[in-house]
Amino acid sequence: MSENSLVSVRVDTSTAGTTAGSLLPKDSAVARVDGELRDLAYVVSEGQTVEQVPYGSPDGLAVLRHSAAHVLAQAVQELFPGTLLGIGPPIENGFYYDFLPERPFTPEDLAAIEKKMSDITRQRQTFSRRVVSEEEALKELAHERFKIELIGLKGPAGEESVEVGGGELTIYDNHAGSELMWKDLCRGPHLPTTRDIPAFKIMRSAAAYWRGDQNNEQLQRIYGTAWASRDDLKEHLRLLEEAEKRDHRRLGTELDLFSFPDEIGSGLAVFHPKGGVIKREMEDYVRQRHLEEGFQYVGTPHISKEGLFHTSGHLPYYADTMFPPMEMEGSDYYLKAMNCPMHNLIFRSRGRSYRELPLRLFEFGSVYRFEKSGVIHGLTRVRGLTQDDSHSYCTPEQAPDEVKHLLSFVLSLLKDFGLDDYYLELSTRDDSKPDKFVGTEEEWSVATAVLEKCALETGLQLVADPGGAAFYGPKISVQARDAIGRTWQMSTIQYDFNQPAGFGLEYQGADGERHQPVMIHSAKFGSIERFIGVLTEHYAGAFPAWLSPVQVVGIPVHSDYDGYLHDVAARLRVEGIRVEVDDSDDRMQKKIRNAQKQKVPFMLIAGGEDVEAGAVSFRFRDGSQDNGIPVADAVARIVEAVRSRA
Repeated sequence: MSENSLVSVRVDTSTAGTTAGSLLPKDSAVARVDGELRDLAYVVSEGQTVEQVPYGSPDGLAVLRHSAAHVLAQAVQELFPGTLLGIGPPIENGFYYDFLPERPFTPEDLAAIEKKMSDITRQRQTFSRRVVSEEEALKELAHERFKIELIGLKGPAGEESVEVGGGELTIYDNHAGSELMWKDLCRGPHLPTTRDIPAFKIMRSAAAYWRGDQNNEQLQRIYGTAWASRDDLKEHLRLLEEAEKRDHRRLGTELDLFSFPDEIGSGLAVFHPKGGVIKREMEDYVRQRHLEEGFQYVGTPHISKEGLFHTSGHLPYYADTMFPPMEMEGSDYYLKAMNCPMHNLIFRSRGRSYRELPLRLFEFGSVYRFEKSGVIHGLTRVRGLTQDDSHSYCTPEQAPDEVKHLLSFVLSLLKDFGLDDYYLELSTRDDSKPDKFVGTEEEWSVATAVLEKCALETGLQLVADPGGAAFYGPKISVQARDAIGRTWQMSTIQYDFNQPAGFGLEYQGADGERHQPVMIHSAKFGSIERFIGVLTEHYAGAFPAWLSPVQVVGIPVHSDYDGYLHDVAARLRVEGIRVEVDDSDDRMQKKIRNAQKQKVPFMLIAGGEDVEAGAVSFRFRDGSQDNGIPVADAVARIVEAVRSRA
């Protein structure tokens, strides 16, 4: 029985020939028959196992959203006759459908479409599956040229999608009573009726290329979200609103942290002084932690001859994500997209002994990746990034302990930055695409077994990611949840048996013979830029005191007390605290509001009584305040909060 199933039934002679839905509770979205998702109307055979798939389960939600996509497409074609259909799959938290309308959709169109969808759901139209031949499908859908193209992709070697796949073509008809209301090429499954879609909302429209290829025709994509209850939808919309408030791009501007000047280019960030403080604090701390964990700091250039990336195997695998080559002095040079090839050259620069292993090299290496403009997103998807990149060279026997060491290191480091809710993901090779991976089956088996065993020993949840490995070996990634429950891929650990062979890396073993080391890649943040973006959203810009660009603001009640607070600020600076005094002409309440908008952790307010008592009013970011705190105590509080990384 699957993880999400509540009921599992074995079909016997008395139940054979009935529908899967008749064997399951009413809160079933679809059925899983012998492991395959099926409509509740599917007729079962003796010996089959039928499992319940509830609405709120991942599979149930995917089917619900796929059904909502059909309702969306039906609504569009009823309102805008002649609109051609593309594809309409479920996606995380929602669905979309691609269209070719006579004109782009307007916000008023989207509102009308959502209203029409509500009308369709109230009609309780049934989703009815029908198997058709290719000839029948071509005839019925002759007016839908994008569907005609998809029909040509069916079959085991074709492109499987929500429309076709597996060698069988099916059409889903929507009926209101005996009347056919609409139909679409689709492999299903679907909910029994449109009324079984309890809560949905149209979100936005955007341009999209047919089948994701920019050489193809541009279509209009409408995005929506659908949930198993109105309460779930309401909560999702609340989280979206909260996410908007936390958007690091907006906060980056409001807090004066970073920007993306057009003059430099898309996806290339510049850090302003306040953002530079955060970046420096992170780098200084992580550099020190690496040294404590036995890593040696190295440095490598931003550019290299083409041959280096052929030796590493990255060309041609990653050529599309690297910036175009530059011809100089008869050679092609590339901006580096990864640091590992250069670290291999450092290892190979002299003879190595087993006594040196594991040899751990680390740097903050700037790399450049030619991400498509459509996926660039603030700091979380950029073209220029700085990786906290490390490579461990060890004997095969040392590899398991080195992976455990790295896992312990990365998890403790994430906790230091306030990310302590996470699970692990194991990315492995896709055996159906051997041309996308290098190495023998035995090498992959050994490497995967090492990572899996080490990951399981942490006691954390381990999720499989088939086909997600790099071309040179399997990978563990840490998937961290932020303050509002969103998941971000953070640290990665990769087992590499390819590059040591390609570079001819060797060490002299205890037996006096030459041996090939194992290479283990590890990035603790992934990239500094992305990690700052994630932290900005996790904390909604209210960074912990040790990371805050300005840790303290002194606010005098009257200009007469400016000098007093400047003296307090001097005492804090001696302790390494980043402090400012707001001696502007603004009123005190406005100064407090300004500090709160800048999300400064501590405000020290001083008036006449405070000066006489050698004290300050100690105000926190949340608005709470302690009055009459001696200056020495206030300084001690702040220093302790910063140094303890509370």
